[in-house]
Amino acid sequence: MSALLQDSLSVAILRMLAQEPDGTGVSLPRLGKRLGQGASVLMRRLTMMGDAAIGGVRGPGWVRVVQHDDRWVAHLLEAGRAQVGTLPPEDESRD
Repeated sequence: MSALLQDSLSVAILRMLAQEPDGTGVSLPRLGKRLGQGASVLMRRLTMMGDAAIGGVRGPGWVRVVQHDDRWVAHLLEAGRAQVGTLPPEDESRD
């Protein structure tokens, strides 16, 4: 299992993005409000979940963040949707 899938914030982001209709995405302010996190925390995590190379290691390519006019929007990619399918049901993942 990926270390990102062992992180509760990464799992919460994947679950939230999976609830949106395909192609719509979620704005960072909305994502932050729902998850109780600031934009900088979310951007760092989303960068790790995307396909950017950090320290010479390419990310898994689960999400893409794009700028629409003056707002940033996170989109779940097919690889991320596949990961959501491997997650235990939400009530089982809480300890």
